[in-house]
Amino acid sequence: MNRAIIVHCWEGYPKYCWYPYVKKELEEKGFSVKVPTFPETEAPKQDAWVSYLTAQAGHPDTNLFLIGHSVGCITILRYLETFSENERVGGVVLVAGFTDNIGYEELSNFFTTPIDFERIRGKSKNGFVAIHSDNDPYVDLKFAHIFKKELGAKMVIKHAMGHFSGPAEQEGSCTELPDVVHGIEELSSQAKTKTGRK
Repeated sequence: MNRAIIVHCWEGYPKYCWYPYVKKELEEKGFSVKVPTFPETEAPKQDAWVSYLTAQAGHPDTNLFLIGHSVGCITILRYLETFSENERVGGVVLVAGFTDNIGYEELSNFFTTPIDFERIRGKSKNGFVAIHSDNDPYVDLKFAHIFKKELGAKMVIKHAMGHFSGPAEQEGSCTELPDVVHGIEELSSQAKTKTGRK
């Protein structure tokens, strides 16, 4: 069975913004979906978040698809850096991700070493999708181009979607994000196509 894990944003939680929508949509398509609560979400730490994702993922394989939001994206990239030579996931969707410190001391611990893009690139069998907004107040659009250049990611640029965030019950929050579902569908269908060709 295909499975997906959503890694939430800084101060996020399972019922925040578009996570319940994506979980429901993917479950209806036959995925098993986890949206775990990461430790100390008010002050994320790379070691703790990567360790927690490792535990939640269990044995990584090409039936596993990862979805990150904001600091959840760098958590996934750091997680992929830990893989052994033969370990891979099926695909990765990055929403409002960034590849260096965007000015918050609380997140600087994720960027004490350079990101090993070359290693990470080979750890997602069917590649990466990077979803960004053209008016994100925190994450510059340049990061979408970095993901494309360094990881070969497919870029999806949305208009005026901010940081794709906000409490689900609050007016104006981003509570549905079909592009994430479409991205996972595309990555998982590539997996089936490639398997069928063998």
